[in-house]
Amino acid sequence: MYNFSPSTEQEELLARARKIMEEDVYPAEKHIIPGVGLPAEILKPIQQKVKEQNLWAAHLPIEIGGLGLGNVFLGLLNEILGSSPIGPRCFGTAAPDTGNTEILLKAGTPKQIEKYLKPVINDDIRSCFAMTEPDVSGADPTGIQTSAVRDGNEWVLNGKKWFASNAGLSSFAIVMAVTNPDAAPHERASMFIVDIGTPGFELIRDIAVMGDFSEGGHWEIHLNNCRIPAENILGKEGEGFKLAQMRLGPGRITHAMRWLGVMNRSFDLMIEYALKRKTRGKPLAEFQTIQNFIADSAAEISASRLMTLHAAWKMDQGEDARKEIALIKFYGAKILNDVISRAIQVHGSLGYSKDTPLEAFYREARAAHIYDGPDEVHRMVVAKRYLKEYQMKKNEELVENSAR
Repeated sequence: MYNFSPSTEQEELLARARKIMEEDVYPAEKHIIPGVGLPAEILKPIQQKVKEQNLWAAHLPIEIGGLGLGNVFLGLLNEILGSSPIGPRCFGTAAPDTGNTEILLKAGTPKQIEKYLKPVINDDIRSCFAMTEPDVSGADPTGIQTSAVRDGNEWVLNGKKWFASNAGLSSFAIVMAVTNPDAAPHERASMFIVDIGTPGFELIRDIAVMGDFSEGGHWEIHLNNCRIPAENILGKEGEGFKLAQMRLGPGRITHAMRWLGVMNRSFDLMIEYALKRKTRGKPLAEFQTIQNFIADSAAEISASRLMTLHAAWKMDQGEDARKEIALIKFYGAKILNDVISRAIQVHGSLGYSKDTPLEAFYREARAAHIYDGPDEVHRMVVAKRYLKEYQMKKNEELVENSAR
């Protein structure tokens, strides 16, 4: 029996989160600096309030300072936080730090945990993740070309990365590089910690992108004979792809639930404006086209929410949820863009202006079709899994029939 309902304790935590969003986070949005985020004098007091309310870094287990309440609760919380572009940052769950902390927690040595994980969790330092490369398909990480060659007590890294989000504010990067080019495709690469400022680690340029809300930019990075200590490898040699997949699964749940926060806020703005704006002597809400916008959006938001919570629930049960995660990734991205677009249409020229958050939501939402795997790849994954499951079922039926 599926159960997505929060417990009494969890509902209280969610209520606290909603209150902080309404009292502190939404009012702070006017102070956002594009590419930088909130000034420290505004951000830090909000973060302190979150910590005092026991809501900080909820994605992590209790023993390291998180809440450890599972993926369903994390999804419900991120639905609230995602309604503001600065919500995750204020609550200590902003990417790419969240994924990096999960990797460090899973594969980090005691020394790495002390030097890198704990300061990131406390928001004393920031981090970035460097996997995507300009010369190969980002949808196929098995094709990366950046190399890491062992030389005594060091690894020597060479290659190019780009769209390393947050690199401009980071103290270190987690870099994916090929350590054994002759191994099986998913065993060729490993992950490494590289301190920003290491000779040979060059921040080339901050790539300008659509949207205003990203912190630390999206950087192109060159690694030219970049030498790092041998102890900076994360996990075992050849585990890079495995660690990346471990990072991306929960991350896609988080993305999809944050999208729901944006959908809900856009939906509320659409209804509010439809009720108060009049044309031809009556409110927009009385026109059938607007009613269709509202009805379609309500149905699709509900479907997206239930699909996402179902995937989170399966993960909490320890079940394989890769098919469900792929489903919500491409479906949620579509609904996100559709709902915002309808809200802008209802607002007319006001929606196109910067007087509401809708135009910024719209520019940010376009990337949802691309990051963490493009829609086309996730559709392919879903189709292949259904075809494989169908064929397995047919084969089992043939075996059963032949045994009779």
